[in-house]
Amino acid sequence: MPAPVLIPTEQYFKPFAGRYVDLNARTGGWLLAFFSLTRFALVLQANVTKSYQVVALIFVAMILLPFLLLTRAGRRQIGLVWPARWGGVLLGGVLGVVSCAVLFYLATLCFGLTGSNPLVYISRTYRVPIVLTEDTRRLFFLIYAGISMLFSPIGEELFYRGLVHECFRASMGNARATLLDSAAFAGVHLAHFGLVYSGSSWHFLPGPSLLWVAALFVSCLLFSLGRAKSGSVLGAIVAHALFNVTMSYFIFYHIL
Repeated sequence: MPAPVLIPTEQYFKPFAGRYVDLNARTGGWLLAFFSLTRFALVLQANVTKSYQVVALIFVAMILLPFLLLTRAGRRQIGLVWPARWGGVLLGGVLGVVSCAVLFYLATLCFGLTGSNPLVYISRTYRVPIVLTEDTRRLFFLIYAGISMLFSPIGEELFYRGLVHECFRASMGNARATLLDSAAFAGVHLAHFGLVYSGSSWHFLPGPSLLWVAALFVSCLLFSLGRAKSGSVLGAIVAHALFNVTMSYFIFYHIL
């Protein structure tokens, strides 16, 4: 009897990394643990020092990770391809705007324009003049909106909706993997708001943090819908980017 022919499977990780990791739950767990704990610590420290530049390094690392570790087949597997349906990208963008608007108005309804409103708290981390003229308001809006469209949407979506999602999808299925990557994304944002630094001490805001995390969790599900409908992680990136731009709009034109 002839020996069976072994059909080689596509290698998703480059040789130097493939000896240790694969697109499986164990790799996903290690990635989540490392990036979540590192980011949480850096953001908490930045809340004290008011210097957030180092936090951007986390997003840069998330952007570089697929290109450093994955083969071309691996990048395709995590959705790093051109969209098959551009209408899905447009849908993602609309969902990003709507989800942020709902967050702002719901938080304002519940907590007003106080420090318990997540967007108000985040606005206080912005380095802008105390008094903004029409021109300086527009200038700073464009600066912050431009930055917010790039680093975190690209990095976080490649990481959460791309690499981490695919690590868990094989063992958990698409739906459960989506719930997990959304929960991980929402939970790590407690470092940005919920556990707040004010008056030289830390405070936990149970109600506001619950609203914040729940809103981000639902928003992540919508980002995932953008990816699913477009056939590309770009659908999630655009949704996240327009969520952030909308947040910048509310901060500069309704809060500051």
